[in-house]
Amino acid sequence: MTTLEFESRPQLLSPPAISTSPFRHIRRTRKRLALISTCDDLCGIAAYTRSLEKQLSSVFDVTLFNLDQYLLRSNHGRVRKFADRHIQDTCREIRDYDCVNLQLEHGTLGRTCQDIHRRFSWILRAAPRLSVTFHTVFQCEAFNHREYLKEILRCNFAKAIARRAQYNREYLLSAGVASRLRRAQRFKPVSLIVHTRRDLAHMKYVHGMRSVHDHPLAFLSLAEAQQVRRTACRRQFPVLDPIPQECKLIGVFGFLGRYKGFDTVVRALHHLPKDYHLLIFGGVHPNEIKLHQPIDPVVSSLFEAGYVDTSVAERIRADAAASAPAVSVAVDGSMRDLLIEHPKDLSDRIHFLGPQSDVDFLAGMAICDAVVFPYLEVGQSSQARSPRLSSSAAGSLPRGRTPFCNSPVITRT
Repeated sequence: MTTLEFESRPQLLSPPAISTSPFRHIRRTRKRLALISTCDDLCGIAAYTRSLEKQLSSVFDVTLFNLDQYLLRSNHGRVRKFADRHIQDTCREIRDYDCVNLQLEHGTLGRTCQDIHRRFSWILRAAPRLSVTFHTVFQCEAFNHREYLKEILRCNFAKAIARRAQYNREYLLSAGVASRLRRAQRFKPVSLIVHTRRDLAHMKYVHGMRSVHDHPLAFLSLAEAQQVRRTACRRQFPVLDPIPQECKLIGVFGFLGRYKGFDTVVRALHHLPKDYHLLIFGGVHPNEIKLHQPIDPVVSSLFEAGYVDTSVAERIRADAAASAPAVSVAVDGSMRDLLIEHPKDLSDRIHFLGPQSDVDFLAGMAICDAVVFPYLEVGQSSQARSPRLSSSAAGSLPRGRTPFCNSPVITRT
């Protein structure tokens, strides 16, 4: 799609008259394409960019510009200045390219909405010809003036200010970014690439954008998918050695986050036979690791859903503390097992495999009997650990094995 957009526009001026023989051999040079993206090994967007670079290299002279996440994600005032300089250096270089593609996941440009919007505007101005691949499309609802006035009348000025500030942040990354793009389309070729028809309609009708394309994230060829099926095996993952071969494997993939909905799969595992095991490929996002935090809250929620490392008495005590006065539980000798483990404990059926390389990620999908995408709706249409899984779900799974999804991540194959 990027190739079509860059190559399909007609020239504004007619070619000069031929002053030499038309049969003279003319050496053509390939156009220069700048790809701007994060290159983090654990990031799905980076995996998609690497595949995109490989495919487009046969048409363009491709140069990959890395978005340094240490600089761009920092809140430190001094580091933020270096981050701005990093983007400005990139902008100076891309001016000499024929076309530029930005893989836009807003958080890769900064932590604050103001930083993201400012740095995006710099890239938009500097690129002579730009296509923007949206991995998230924010949909900002109309401001609720009624609730805002209610808070003011109640003298809850802090809540009123917070409500307005939250709306301003959401508006800046949705309508604010769209306004910049729409204005730029008047003066130079600017195209948008989204991943679902819903996002295309949103960009076209809500924001009035022109030149919008939608396509799913599919970058594995049939031959590559077949190679994954042939070579993938459980022996690549030593953690799975204790699991009997006849057991069924269910896989979920990606960084551990609330919106991924992994706890839904854990709760569903209670209703499946005991020979079904859940494999979690992924870990806590590096940017979400907090100082002095012994366990991530998302991991704790998965343990809680799976009754891991708890007993009946502990769960009763925890539930009682949240809703009623303290409850005293008397346990005799015949019930001592209740103090050791919970009968719903799934610790022997849930397996954390941690972050994986691109190759191991695809191999993990291939060995699973079912792959589940339980993501909540948060506007990230590319999310299935970003492009990595949604692109390969149809291509790398063995025949007869189906991906399951409870949100519109995969809309077509």
